[in-house]
Amino acid sequence: MDVCVVAIGDELLIGQVTDTNSGSIARIISPAGWRVAGVEVCGDSAEDIRGAIDRAFSRADIVLTTGGLGPTKDDITKNVLMEIFGGELREDAQVLENVREIMARRGLEMNSLTAAQAMVPTSCEVIQNRLGTAPLMWFENNRGVLVAMPGVPFETTGMFESEVFPRLMKRFPSRSVISHRTFITTGISESALAGLLAAWEENLPENMHLAYLPNAGYIRLRLDAKGDITERASIEAAADEACAAMKNIIGEYIVAESDITPAELLLAEAMARDVTIATAESCTGGNIAGAITAVPGSSRCMVGGVVAYSNDVKMKLLGVSAETLAAKGAVSEEVAAQMAEGVCAATGATLGISTSGIAGPGGGTPEKPVGTVCIAVSCKGKTEAVTMHFPGNRKRVVDRAVNYGLLSAVRMMREK
Repeated sequence: MDVCVVAIGDELLIGQVTDTNSGSIARIISPAGWRVAGVEVCGDSAEDIRGAIDRAFSRADIVLTTGGLGPTKDDITKNVLMEIFGGELREDAQVLENVREIMARRGLEMNSLTAAQAMVPTSCEVIQNRLGTAPLMWFENNRGVLVAMPGVPFETTGMFESEVFPRLMKRFPSRSVISHRTFITTGISESALAGLLAAWEENLPENMHLAYLPNAGYIRLRLDAKGDITERASIEAAADEACAAMKNIIGEYIVAESDITPAELLLAEAMARDVTIATAESCTGGNIAGAITAVPGSSRCMVGGVVAYSNDVKMKLLGVSAETLAAKGAVSEEVAAQMAEGVCAATGATLGISTSGIAGPGGGTPEKPVGTVCIAVSCKGKTEAVTMHFPGNRKRVVDRAVNYGLLSAVRMMREK
């Protein structure tokens, strides 16, 4: 089943806010064999919204709009939808009560603009928004179904997954099924990986497709197998067989066989081995610790971290020697190794990850150009350090260093 998404808001067009809702919707519907056939971003203009909705209905029977449902004057989506589907505004008592409850929980005063969220078109079926004040609205005519949702990603994703998509599947029963297999690879470029898998890909059945999804420092491979729902068992078996053949070719580069982040992988390995983690970061500025602690349950393994930009902090908190700093410089494998060992000593962690480098855009030298990052991992008495040269801008260098450090720690744990 095809779905089109219309993301509404001037803030999206000027880059002030990034549309993440369409990606979340795609990830939710894909396992059911549904797909996003198109995404259009439009501004807060009645003409633009009408045009975008009209184009979406020309491509799909289901249109999902996000944004434009707030209480301010620039949120005009409800009025445009009444032009398309008819009806007039009415106050919905249940929506009003929901708005009151949410405002009370947030410790905010109810005002006339917020109360106006309860004004909904008579031409729609209201879906109560348990996560916010703007109600979701289901419209239907001879062209199909349109569901208007708020633009706040937390609200959109949560309500679409729990309420909207189940209703859509009931309204549009599908006989299609899609099976996904995801692998995380590292230590090889995308082109080299494609070269190794070229013959294997050529022999894939017509209902299977391999997607290459590069990230900073690793590549996700996703195998999709599609078919009729009555053939689910055979589709799953064929996908398993194809994956087994792929692993025989590139198994040395596969670090995970699920859609998992490096931080999630590190924590899974650490929990399985009763390992505790600490970080000592210079050029990555706490991003390794941030990636780890963003994972629910990370407190079972993560004990702490130090952001040590200055040499004084490296010496005082991490025990880096002044002699090493003078002889090798802060960006060196020797200093990175002492940082990893020092953070373990300071926190009692059994595994330490450290970085020291030049993320740019300035600060580089001919000997140590921008992108030079020394990364070390210390685990239960063994320390390894390496010097990497990452391309790209400051953010790209940091992202690559973060993932390299996380995956290096996974590798060291697996080798012990």
